[in-house]
Amino acid sequence: MTTTRLPSVRILFALACCFSLGLSAFAAGTHVKAAKPLRISQGERVELTDFLVPGKFTIFDFTSEYCPPCRGYDEPLYLLHEQRDEVAVVKVDINRPMFHKIDWESPVAKQYELQSIPHFTIYGPDGKLVADDNNDERSARILVDKMINALK
Repeated sequence: MTTTRLPSVRILFALACCFSLGLSAFAAGTHVKAAKPLRISQGERVELTDFLVPGKFTIFDFTSEYCPPCRGYDEPLYLLHEQRDEVAVVKVDINRPMFHKIDWESPVAKQYELQSIPHFTIYGPDGKLVADDNNDERSARILVDKMINALK
């Protein structure tokens, strides 16, 4: 007869601690710039600073697939992310999965008091806020447009 030995409580506790430490370290702005812009949120609340890319300007693009002006920024933002080493783009999807229109009532839309999209928020390489469309009318969008227009 074979008996199965269950892991001890100490081992399970140690594994749980390592796992939670690993996740919190990943979420605390230790991201690296990937080949494509990162997509986050799907309508849920999110802390932008958890997704900063250290040493890069991080542009957060609040967007919805049901927003024609937002879709117009998809390709230019992809090119900006791809061509400029010092820039990382993070797409913040404001739509919850069950919504098939712009989801103005989503937790993330309410969290950031979104009144229009596309909406941009930009953090500098040092992790400090540079511009946000809520704080100074379209200041972040103006900067994003300038960066896009400067592409080859």
